[in-house]
Amino acid sequence: MRQPDIEIYVKDSDRSTVSLWLATALNMPVCTWLEKGRVSRCQYGDIPAVWFEHAVGKWHSLLLESENTPWATDLECAQAAAAYLQVQVRCATGSWQEADGEEDADRWLQVNADTSLETITWYTANK
Repeated sequence: MRQPDIEIYVKDSDRSTVSLWLATALNMPVCTWLEKGRVSRCQYGDIPAVWFEHAVGKWHSLLLESENTPWATDLECAQAAAAYLQVQVRCATGSWQEADGEEDADRWLQVNADTSLETITWYTANK
């Protein structure tokens, strides 16, 4: 099932490098980011992109606010990003809702630079 948007967390990379990957993956020119504090926005055709610098510690958030991406799920995008960028990339295990409980909120998928996949516990909020 295709997700309505895509969000991944990228470690040890920067917005410029991620922009080159996105331009290649989306077959578009590199966009110009508009910065406001730690959050930057740009538009790849009909796909709005949001980059949140150090969203969780050393991890940067990339949000693609569209279902019109080459990836149906966060995991597909994370795998593509890790393979291209050669860094660790994390994403949610799937759609999460409050009714799912807090324990599931801390369960994440991590794609390593070698594209191996593991399920991890990642506390992204203060307890």
